[in-house]
Amino acid sequence: MTLHPSYVERFPLLEGIDSFEQLMGDPALEERFHAFMQWRDATPPPDVPARDDAVDGPHGPVPVRVYSPADGEQDGRPCLVWMHGGAFVGGDLDMPEADRTAREVCARAGAVVVSVDYRLAVGGVHYPVPLDDVVAVVRSVRDRAAGLGVDPQRIAVGGASAGANLATGAVLRARDEDGWLPAVLVAAYGVFHPVLPSVPPEVDALLTQVPAMLRFTAEGTAGITANYLGGPPETADGYAMPALADLTHLCPVLMVDAEGDDLRGSEDPFARQLTEADVPLRRHVVPGVMHGFLNLPADVEPVGTAFQLIADVVAAPALVPAS
Repeated sequence: MTLHPSYVERFPLLEGIDSFEQLMGDPALEERFHAFMQWRDATPPPDVPARDDAVDGPHGPVPVRVYSPADGEQDGRPCLVWMHGGAFVGGDLDMPEADRTAREVCARAGAVVVSVDYRLAVGGVHYPVPLDDVVAVVRSVRDRAAGLGVDPQRIAVGGASAGANLATGAVLRARDEDGWLPAVLVAAYGVFHPVLPSVPPEVDALLTQVPAMLRFTAEGTAGITANYLGGPPETADGYAMPALADLTHLCPVLMVDAEGDDLRGSEDPFARQLTEADVPLRRHVVPGVMHGFLNLPADVEPVGTAFQLIADVVAAPALVPAS
């Protein structure tokens, strides 16, 4: 197990940066961090039409960005409702994990992609507000599929990191509250437990070469979770932290995880829970990459392969094997 050389050669950009708090108020350090995370010299993502819109939600309008294929069929297309990550406190529609992923899936799958700018857990906002926003958008896409040119039987719901958590919680709520499920759930390097379990020893060994600020420590993850919940981990329910949920009768799931990621401590047991619940599951652990790899350009392999896998499953959910 080794990390992709494209990471290792960029690690010097993070020298002297020990925490995200250190970035605040220091534009030079912040510029270096964004240069590491956003790969500003990257090949641009596909150029597809996009428009900003909003969906009514219980806490007010929820901004979304709708990406549509430039050519091809205008009706009956697959759709992906997509949530970015950012530890529930960061991220937006312009970050590569949101915009690049949407453009890649739109172009590769011929799919409509609805990217969700859910409310962040800042300024007194806590669970379930971000999840309520996501549920509102999923329901809106489902109920107005024809107007979007979408086949209602080919709607996928997905997200990355915190977005994978929100996507999973939204699917569980749709199952329980509406008696409805999407065609597939796409969860990329998500977190599903209120207390982060330990990673396997071989993953821990790989992560020793990773700069400290890129690690998800038990203490740091506990703070993220407490902020999202607005309380201690004991207050979490199965919609906030899906490892606590009844997973039976869930739709097929695609998990796309990073080989070098502390959140493997949550993803590995969650995958086992899905299998034990007889949920159709396809899991791909992307070799050599770290958490957040969907921020990277598609020409950094194996990231392009991961984009293609997500697009293939959005276009044809049957690619997830039956349980």
